[in-house]
Amino acid sequence: MARKSLVLLSLLVLVIGVQLATSMTSTQYYLTQLTMSAYYAIVVIGLSVLMGYAGQISIGHAGFFAIGGYLSAALTTHNLIQFQESGVVKLLSSLGMIVTGQDLYGEELLVFVPWAACIVAIITAGVIAFVLGIPVLKLKGHYLAMATLGFGIIIYRIALASEYFGEADGISEVPGFTIFPALGDIGPVVVSGDFSGRVQNYYIAWCMLIIGLILLQNLINSRVGRALRSIHGSEEAAEAMGVNTARYKLYVFVLSAVYAAIAGVFLTHYNGGIGPSEASVMKSVRYVALVAVGGMANLWGVLIMGVSLTFLSLRGVFGSYDDAIFGVILIMIMLFAPEGILSIKLKGLFFRKNIRAKQEA
Repeated sequence: MARKSLVLLSLLVLVIGVQLATSMTSTQYYLTQLTMSAYYAIVVIGLSVLMGYAGQISIGHAGFFAIGGYLSAALTTHNLIQFQESGVVKLLSSLGMIVTGQDLYGEELLVFVPWAACIVAIITAGVIAFVLGIPVLKLKGHYLAMATLGFGIIIYRIALASEYFGEADGISEVPGFTIFPALGDIGPVVVSGDFSGRVQNYYIAWCMLIIGLILLQNLINSRVGRALRSIHGSEEAAEAMGVNTARYKLYVFVLSAVYAAIAGVFLTHYNGGIGPSEASVMKSVRYVALVAVGGMANLWGVLIMGVSLTFLSLRGVFGSYDDAIFGVILIMIMLFAPEGILSIKLKGLFFRKNIRAKQEA
């Protein structure tokens, strides 16, 4: 327990140190990509639990990310003024979920507030994952991969072809997400792309990532985590020991989808918009590649490699070969380091120790 606390403390110190370093060197523009990398890492660590512990592969998690982002964006930007007399809108207004305002041209607006849109988006993603997971998780191996791939393609085509979701242009002018209102002289805590709030948004994203990591670690170290590891080891043996494998797989699938939706919501409000590329198949492949390179059953490895590679990608290091690089990474990891890139050195060290021991004997 003390070791885990020390590791988390080290991560917090690193996060604060990076921010201070960028401030002292006038390179705070790096915080933009680090903030986005943190949100993408939330998707990846959620997928890591599904793949590395429940043993289920998903090539459609970009779809859940898009469900969260697109729904929150649509609900906070599309005008409901024509429905203002309907009973549902009046009820939502009385609950504070819908507010009136004005657009750039002075016309009256009636839209969802970001927190309400966030709740709707996350619940929708969870429900869809639950309904999809019941039949899909009965499949195994490449059949499961193809089924989740099909789901991702459906979401991508809906986003690309639907006028409500902006078609190829996506949705822009998404308002900021106010997490805490202003209290006295302390300003509001808002998720947005405003340059003046760059440092604040950096800490918001990393706090969310760390909290999500802690929750998953507690899950893994609990009775549920032991059941998941038994399912990954041998589903038949787990069932023989009384583990309800279908229920655990479904719940973890829904949990990972919720993580993806949360990341989609907050990144959309941070960027001020979302486009269909966030729902593309290559995005899902990228998430799988990041989980694989970090080590499917290694949350810390997935976190480190996920943030590092995503940051380099967002900085344009890979250029026009970005998607190709992630495809190559996935192939190489599967061939030479199926337990993740961080396991290579440890394997080599162990191998050398065995040779040395045999020679001494």
